[in-house]
Amino acid sequence: MGIELGLPEQFNAADYFVDRNVREGRADKVAVLCEDRSLTYGQVQAGMNRIGNGLKGLGIHMEDRVALLLLDTEVYPQAFFGAIKIGAVPICLNTLMRPKDYLYFLNDSRARVLIIDAALIDVFDPIRKDLRFLEHTIVVNGSAPEWAMSFDRFVEGKSSELEPAPTGPDDSCFWLYSSGSTGAPKGAVHLQHDMVYCVETYGKQVLGVREDDICFSAAKLFFAYGLGNGLYFPFSVGATAVYMPVRPTPASVYETIRRHRPTLFFGVPTLYAAMLQAEGSLDGVRLCVSAGEALPADILRRWFERHHVQIADGIGSTEIAHIFISNSADSIKPGSSGKVVPGYEAKIVDENFQEVPVGEIGTLLIKGDSICSCYWNKHEKTKSTFLGEWINTDDKYYRDEEGFYYYVGRSNDMLKVGGIWVSPVEVESCLIAHPAVFECAVVAATDKENLVKPKAFIVLKPGYSPGLQMEEELKNYVKTQLAHYKFPRWIVFVDELPKTATGKLKRFELRGSKG
Repeated sequence: MGIELGLPEQFNAADYFVDRNVREGRADKVAVLCEDRSLTYGQVQAGMNRIGNGLKGLGIHMEDRVALLLLDTEVYPQAFFGAIKIGAVPICLNTLMRPKDYLYFLNDSRARVLIIDAALIDVFDPIRKDLRFLEHTIVVNGSAPEWAMSFDRFVEGKSSELEPAPTGPDDSCFWLYSSGSTGAPKGAVHLQHDMVYCVETYGKQVLGVREDDICFSAAKLFFAYGLGNGLYFPFSVGATAVYMPVRPTPASVYETIRRHRPTLFFGVPTLYAAMLQAEGSLDGVRLCVSAGEALPADILRRWFERHHVQIADGIGSTEIAHIFISNSADSIKPGSSGKVVPGYEAKIVDENFQEVPVGEIGTLLIKGDSICSCYWNKHEKTKSTFLGEWINTDDKYYRDEEGFYYYVGRSNDMLKVGGIWVSPVEVESCLIAHPAVFECAVVAATDKENLVKPKAFIVLKPGYSPGLQMEEELKNYVKTQLAHYKFPRWIVFVDELPKTATGKLKRFELRGSKG
């Protein structure tokens, strides 16, 4: 069942997540650690207010969009909440995209202001003359070109005092663009109360986030998962967030953990697999969290054997803002996504939207009050995805007798082999348990009779060589572990797998591969 937030008629998320910490006596508490720098809640509040006043000085009003193309530094929460505080709508943009993607995001959203990290200017410069709505570009963490405004000039002389705009719980608050792995990215319009709902459900009831926590998310802030992990979960209780602007490699992640000793660490399955191949410690971490892709049971087992810290795997989405089904520290079932997070409801349905029995595969529908209001300018897609109070995740799942949910793939990823459904995730989980396999992906391919069979793309660990012998060994291994018809008929060895910038596998690219 859902939960009642009891928010007042006038409610502003920036006031709730930043100003409230200062009112409650945490002005001098460290809010953000980034490399060798730290900011208190009082400093974040002052910076947020200066940015909000700076935006007002540019003529930005309630509901105007402000695009954020920022690395994970202490500027992010100030800019994000600075826009929200004046009633404007920040749009968190993926920092790993290409110029044509930014042209789409900025024209589609009609953002009037872009706040951009100096390190990303080169990918923005080629498209700036083709932007139809952008009026101002503000450059942070470095010098600005002549056509842009430096951050220092933008906030120069601006007051550190600012009253929150008279928004309500159901006003627009922020946008996140979907990863676009199945078509053009879609702008998910989130409301002022959505972050609070995620806090009161997953944040407090699954994570148990508390004031003395230090939260470090390797998943970046532009990602729905990272935005909760690294921003509104810690800020909701006056905890501390750790930001790492560089790419999350095993070395950079282990070094950041060593330096700042976080208590909660958030990663994705690919990163956990890579970290198992490198040296490093998790001293101080009380719980790890995984999302973005299903976490193979073998990675969970090896992680706990090495670090003696559990990984709570879960599933979330851009549209629902954060995780809605999850394992928890005291209830972990390897290979599953966990149980429904308190405050959400789930059902698994067939093609006629009728619930299927326990153990049968169907499409997962979710109900909960953090679901976005719509896709911006995507009327037909909004109607087909948002079904009254429910959202169609388009993920295939089944549920066991204990209430644990198991991911078996996206609707268009499933394979029907000899008339029987095969989950690519099940075959991948089997392959990754083989000592030679670092990463793998399974997709549908057709044989010479035009019949569908599984095909595996495999990245080997160092010290193992591709070839016919390894190919046969892996095929035979799957045959010994799973039903015979599930083994991959073809194996292609690759150096890396194609992924979206948020770490999700691009199966559609592999389906079209001639390898």
